[in-house]
Amino acid sequence: MLLAAFIGLPYLLVQRLGLGVVRSGHWKRPGVALTFDDGPDPATTPAVLDALEAAGVVATFFVLTPRAGAHPDLIRRMRSAGHQVELHGVRHRHAWLRSPWDAYLDVVRGASELETLTGRRPTVHRPPHGAYTLAVLLGQRRANLTSAHWDVDARDWLAGQVPAEITDRVLARLHPGAVVLLHDAGPGARITAAALPGLLRELSARGYSAVRLDELTGAAPLGLYGLPRRLAGVFDTLFDHLGGVRPLLGRADSLYRLARVPFAFGGVTLSDGTLVRRGAPVLELHVNNPLMVDTGLLATLRRSVSRELPLLARELARRPDWQGVQAVCCTSTLSPLLEHMGFGTLPLPRASRWRLTIWATVLRRVYGSRARAPEAQLSILSRESFLKRYGKP
Repeated sequence: MLLAAFIGLPYLLVQRLGLGVVRSGHWKRPGVALTFDDGPDPATTPAVLDALEAAGVVATFFVLTPRAGAHPDLIRRMRSAGHQVELHGVRHRHAWLRSPWDAYLDVVRGASELETLTGRRPTVHRPPHGAYTLAVLLGQRRANLTSAHWDVDARDWLAGQVPAEITDRVLARLHPGAVVLLHDAGPGARITAAALPGLLRELSARGYSAVRLDELTGAAPLGLYGLPRRLAGVFDTLFDHLGGVRPLLGRADSLYRLARVPFAFGGVTLSDGTLVRRGAPVLELHVNNPLMVDTGLLATLRRSVSRELPLLARELARRPDWQGVQAVCCTSTLSPLLEHMGFGTLPLPRASRWRLTIWATVLRRVYGSRARAPEAQLSILSRESFLKRYGKP
């Protein structure tokens, strides 16, 4: 029982669910926070700072105080360049392997040491390995520090990587408001430094701006009010994993998630004469809920028509595994929006309509709307009509 209270509850509530933790920002604005752990290290940190300076961007560094004290020139350079310097700890050791007193003191002493080194009291703490015990939480409370995690892990510490692997991994998981975990010291830091110029160029090309964690729009500790949205995201992840649902182009910032599935309803004849029988292969669309809610329905419509659906048409035309797909469809309460995009609307069987309408209403509550969702319907467009409307002429 004591072990559950000391480790289990902090692991579940803080480390996994993120209560009280800053881990991402608002999806509406294309800003991301690049964060670097474990430094400073004179062998690798200067190259990271050089890459950031060349791109004209700022980042957040979570430092170990003995290393910061041994290399004050690097701390001064970080601060003079406008980077945010926050606390990682005194010793880089997993919280579960420490005595309660040691874990508590690491936070409290580390905050005091970093304040002495920089002349500024740290406000944010990221514990080594992102691991918590009750002692770590008490230490943060005593030092008046906010917990900070990440929601995009570059995994740059994996052995045998090349810079392109780090870049591809980050870009695939990137979304507006993301907090990205990187390292400027330790295993893989040299590869991280080498990957940064290309990663920063691609961020700019995709319209993202890199900011400090304390400048990231909407980056605030998760409270009980935001917990349902966090749980909805966990559910979406589980649903996608079990159902083989993937974001368009494999990018987490895509508006649509999709899967090739057998058509689940009785045969229907579409407006262009296409007959879609039960079991026929179709492409099923699911929306990226956080992105749609944060950007709004009107912006979703504009983005769908101008960018997302043409990209989907390109993929539908070229991917060998989608060649047999007969239609693109969506079972949801969004049929009025999809009608503006050219989709036809058909009624759903009663059981499916009831289940989806209730779930959509629950999601509306989760994302802050008190209105009941409209009745769920089937939105569908044949392959040929979809390609004609959104494919290249």
